[in-house]
Amino acid sequence: MTAAMKIAIVDDEKDMRQSISQWLALSGYDTEAFSSAEDALKSLGPDYPGIVVTDIKMPGMDGMQFLKKLMGSDSSLPVIMITGHGDVPMAVEAMRIGAFDFLEKPFNPDRMTELAKKATRARRMVLDARALRRELSDGSQLMKKLIGTSASMERLKEDILDLGQADGHVLIEGETGTGKTLVAHALHAVGARAGKKFVTVACAAFEDELLIKRLFGPMQPEDNQLPAVEAARGGTLVLEDIESLSETAQARLLTFINEEGTPPETRIIAISNMQDEGRTCEDALRSDLFYRLASLRIIVPPLRQRGEDILTLFTRFSDQFAEDYGCDVPQISAQEATQLLQAPWPGNVRQLFNMAERAVLQSRRGSGTLTSLLMSDHQDMQPVMTTEGKPLKEYVEAFERMLIDNTMRRHKGSIAAVMDELCLPRRTLNEKMAKYGLSRSEYI
Repeated sequence: MTAAMKIAIVDDEKDMRQSISQWLALSGYDTEAFSSAEDALKSLGPDYPGIVVTDIKMPGMDGMQFLKKLMGSDSSLPVIMITGHGDVPMAVEAMRIGAFDFLEKPFNPDRMTELAKKATRARRMVLDARALRRELSDGSQLMKKLIGTSASMERLKEDILDLGQADGHVLIEGETGTGKTLVAHALHAVGARAGKKFVTVACAAFEDELLIKRLFGPMQPEDNQLPAVEAARGGTLVLEDIESLSETAQARLLTFINEEGTPPETRIIAISNMQDEGRTCEDALRSDLFYRLASLRIIVPPLRQRGEDILTLFTRFSDQFAEDYGCDVPQISAQEATQLLQAPWPGNVRQLFNMAERAVLQSRRGSGTLTSLLMSDHQDMQPVMTTEGKPLKEYVEAFERMLIDNTMRRHKGSIAAVMDELCLPRRTLNEKMAKYGLSRSEYI
């Protein structure tokens, strides 16, 4: 579950520090108190996981000087100023400098809680956005998000690492929900343009005239942004649903690509969903544009072709949702594991993700089964599944791997506990973990 946000309380009066701390602690916040701004600055870095509540009038560095220091370090840090009677003009000046809000003594504690709630919500959004930006610029972290050890996923990871180093434009194809946008982020993050601009345009979201303006301009002053080709210059421009481009838009894009030269200053990653319609991107685009965009190609495999990755992903998603909802991870049977492996998954990873959330919520209520959820999503599935078309050995091994993985995760890597629960001798457990590529260090 999400950790409570911190609140740093800075006041030279001990009684005031304690009363604010106690009140906010009762409201569920993790508080820490400082008797001076100088002491507080030693603990308040640019990514401080919370907000600041500070008095304005303090000996040494006063609240206004303190605020300026904080804004210089992290201008997005919410700072709530506490003022005495007659200090309102000073508080207004503090708001101009960057304070989140102010409270005039004597203040209503409920008003303090209300402000803290708004400020911490704003802070969490800023920190989450920063974390996402860091994650999306970190190639190694993005590659870890491409979960799975199936042959098709290993090939995909190799393709990303190889093509990420190239200069040419890339066409990414695959069904809806397979993770094509994540692959585009990974291509950018592992290549020479990592850290440079990464701009995404959902081509299907705009009418033709608006799309052309969004891509090439001219933009109106009130739009407050550059055309996408300018905003992405020197970095990567991702064009989702490339097949939806009109003839006019295709011609403009081809002109832009030709003007860029070789190697291009801006790399274009085109994403196509044409496989959903049984057609190809080549059918939808003019040939000269298609061959420029498809100089390098990646096909993201559908979930149904990824074998035991399905169970690995379902386990990870279930763990995530169980933590979010504060409940136990639902345990699945061998039959349910087989059904997961045999389901057609037309919505791919996105559908599996939603299925995991529904399974966790259903388990928390103590009603329903995973089989019933699968049957509702896949109307053509049979209640009793068979292993037709696939060796039984593959299903048994996939379930065995999932069972060991789940048990290791639950016991946080305790070999003794796993041996006891699964009734396995040490040597057998070690052999099976080696066989399935499971390492104890992943669970500790």
